[in-house]
Amino acid sequence: MPAPNIPQIRLYQNWLREQRGLSFDTYDALWRWSVTDLDAFWQSIWDYMGIVSPTPHTAVLADDRMPGATWFPGAQVNYAREVLRHADAAHAAGMPAIVSDNELGEVREMSWPELRRQVASVALTLKSLGVQRGDRVAAYLPNVPETMVAFLACSSIGAVWSVCAPDMGTAAVVDRFRQIEPRLLIAADGVHYGAKPIDRSAVVQELRDALPSVQKLLLLRTPHAAQQLAADADWQAASARRDAEVAAFEPEWLPFDHPIWIVYSSGTTGLPKPIVHGQGGIIMTMYACGLHNDIGASYGANNFDERFHWYSSTGWVMWNCQLAGLAFGATIVIYDGHPAGSKEKPDWAVLWRFAAKHRISFFGAGAAYFTNCMKAGVVAAECGDLSRVRALGSTGSPLSEEVQRWGTAQLLAAGASSVWWCNISGGTDFCGAFVGGNRELPEVPGQMQCRQIGHAVEAWNEDGKPVIGEVGELVCTRPIPSMPLYFWGDEGNARYLSSYFDTYPGVWRHGDWIRIGEDGGCIIYGRSDATINRQGLRMGTSEIYSAVEALPEVLDSMVVDLEYLGRESYMPLFVVLRPGVALDDAMRSRINNVIKTSLSPRFLPNDIFEVAEIPRTLSGKKQELPIKKLLLGQPLEKVVNPEAMANPGSLGWYVEFAARRAAASQGISSS
Repeated sequence: MPAPNIPQIRLYQNWLREQRGLSFDTYDALWRWSVTDLDAFWQSIWDYMGIVSPTPHTAVLADDRMPGATWFPGAQVNYAREVLRHADAAHAAGMPAIVSDNELGEVREMSWPELRRQVASVALTLKSLGVQRGDRVAAYLPNVPETMVAFLACSSIGAVWSVCAPDMGTAAVVDRFRQIEPRLLIAADGVHYGAKPIDRSAVVQELRDALPSVQKLLLLRTPHAAQQLAADADWQAASARRDAEVAAFEPEWLPFDHPIWIVYSSGTTGLPKPIVHGQGGIIMTMYACGLHNDIGASYGANNFDERFHWYSSTGWVMWNCQLAGLAFGATIVIYDGHPAGSKEKPDWAVLWRFAAKHRISFFGAGAAYFTNCMKAGVVAAECGDLSRVRALGSTGSPLSEEVQRWGTAQLLAAGASSVWWCNISGGTDFCGAFVGGNRELPEVPGQMQCRQIGHAVEAWNEDGKPVIGEVGELVCTRPIPSMPLYFWGDEGNARYLSSYFDTYPGVWRHGDWIRIGEDGGCIIYGRSDATINRQGLRMGTSEIYSAVEALPEVLDSMVVDLEYLGRESYMPLFVVLRPGVALDDAMRSRINNVIKTSLSPRFLPNDIFEVAEIPRTLSGKKQELPIKKLLLGQPLEKVVNPEAMANPGSLGWYVEFAARRAAASQGISSS
């Protein structure tokens, strides 16, 4: 099939012209209207997407402030309704709802009527287990169809969903779930990941023991468990009902601001922040973002047979993005497993073969994934027929120009007629994207195409003034519907305010450096609290990584700028080198030269160290700020939670390095 005929954002603008008499000559004009007249814009999203409510809303934005904005008071919605309204039309067109695959090659297809039936069956089971509207349901589940059914069942009865991935250890999961006092735990007793079965039965039992609020356990039994756990209900039975009550089931109407789920910050210090989002806010922002991501209904002529995949674990907000494909009426294709097969025998072509096998049209992943594929020498043309892939999505960290050019060349060589990169940046905090793609705008490799409609994003300089063409703090100056309702258990909104509004009261400070160009294109330069400041010149760490990691000998890198009061800062660079490559004087010279020529001599590191691994979060982000704090003398337990990391074993080297530096510093000061 060819790429969609008309971009989703153009179809929306056509509707604005025909139904509202609004016409915009440029995308910038559309964006400025959308962030100026918030009432008209968000009402248009409501109407264009065909959202219905049994009771009318009395306003769009009733309270225009941050935090505390009040959206669509009086309206009632339900996320599960937005998904299941596509069931009949999609099934009539022969489109499945979910296609799933895993490391064992176990392919399953779930039809739309079967999705609707299972959601109803599980929802009624939840009620029979005592779950009521507003109760929290905690899930410890992998990226499988059952997890999506479980979420939709929770949403349909007004329960509040919260999920952690089974690659997280007991302590990290308890730190999250204990705060929200869940009534029910849904868990898998095992997973298959990294080419091996992993028993999780002991962890499930530990979770149940450590969460006194949990009254019932709903267990997804797998062949990977070492023991048979006792449970109050089994998933197989919970999802198997086919009676009249299931057939008659309808998702409940919920207030617009009823909590939908609780997600968590990365939690580098203290307990992770339990972020509560609202049903209506998520639905509205999801639909606005969908216009940019250009995902359409697979049963419609414009996007016929759309198959949407974004590689993610359930512990990353991109799982929520993958789930949203169902609300657009698309077939979603999910993969449960390691993107490189196994650590022992890495194979970065796994997902490319998966994309070919399942005729995926939109293929998204973290930026680090594409970088790893390039460095591993993946040849997409050897992975099967990829001619249906029309779009590549990237997020999680800045995507370099080199990697984007590589990915485009790979897909074109593999038979794709064209390739559009949907590079986005947003966050778990508001479960959306501030900047992203637009199929109608020019593409510049290494950049994101635009600020998203409805999102009043600006770059602010040190004086709190908006700037164009300069790197500044990413701020959002107007409310968006999916900003958190609150943090669970946050007395007086203290943590919420300090997280986003302490620097600029009433203005959301996101914590990223951004440059917005004259053409509206955006570049994210990494976290603003882990930035490099050398001789008064600030630079995001991503620019240094782009330069250093362009060297074929360098597999990964991390830089931190240790600023000391009253004396010059110290900036070490840590590198992971290819096997067989030594960090000798010649290699150090090559690294320094590429920084000097690509960036500036100002950004030459004070020292370069070879390390086995760069510490990363579960979503793949480099742990710059925790390592910076560790090297500035803070204890490990105060700066990072190893259970929330992808590779906690990497920390030992940095702890020893910090101790050596501290000892050397004391020796100097005492002499």
